[in-house]
Amino acid sequence: MTVGVVGVGLIGGSLAKAYKASGHTVFGYDADESILGFAQLSGAIDGILDDGTIKKCEMIFIAVNPGDAVAYLEKSAHSVARGALVMDCCGVKRHVCERCFPLAEKYGFTFVGGHPMAGSHRSGFKNSRADLFRGAYMIIVPPVYDEPALFGRIEEILKPAGFGHLTFTTAETHDKTIAFSSQMAHVVSNAFIKSPMARGHKGFSAGSYKDLTRVARLDAKMWSELCIANRDFLIGELDVFIESVTRYRDALAAGDINKTAELFGEGSRIKEELDDR
Repeated sequence: MTVGVVGVGLIGGSLAKAYKASGHTVFGYDADESILGFAQLSGAIDGILDDGTIKKCEMIFIAVNPGDAVAYLEKSAHSVARGALVMDCCGVKRHVCERCFPLAEKYGFTFVGGHPMAGSHRSGFKNSRADLFRGAYMIIVPPVYDEPALFGRIEEILKPAGFGHLTFTTAETHDKTIAFSSQMAHVVSNAFIKSPMARGHKGFSAGSYKDLTRVARLDAKMWSELCIANRDFLIGELDVFIESVTRYRDALAAGDINKTAELFGEGSRIKEELDDR
């Protein structure tokens, strides 16, 4: 199989390495020519993905920010081989799928929304690795839901990446869920680390601090784009969180130990219930 990868950072670079390790031919493109050159020298890609080589690709991954992903496909759609499968790897799906599904229909290829649920706070090609997705979840937003053959084709094509489970859903369900499970976690972590105490906690912190602040270190431009694109669902989650935190604050301000214990107990029970599923 011949595979194209647009954006050879952490996600795209890891996909390139995974498919190369499985014996496939991989062409890559990145706006940063120095990174692209390094990817080629390191053996992660066989050559440059351009108007000529893109025609050879049966599978194309677009692993860049949402706006850049749409712009790339709008520019290159006419060169994509008819019948090829194109998948983005962005963290939001409505914006990307709304723009890319019509392009695929117009030019005769298949576009599928994708979101690999794996990554690291350390970005860039230098941190990419062939086993990044091994056992991870992959969220898929297909253009139609009544073609079992398409689902089977997607599963077969994604095997070299090593995903442990594929979740097929709609763009709206993806964005609503990811606002809670991913974007909220990054907002809370990033906001939490802004406490003045963050610079004086050394020697006073353990696992809970590390767990809560792990994703505070992030790509500010990328996460801003993702959160703005999904702001309706994310604001809804923030409103729920603010209301909940306010109840804790009110109980503490009142010195109400029973109410405070009730709130802690409620959260603990929910976490236990979710862990047992």
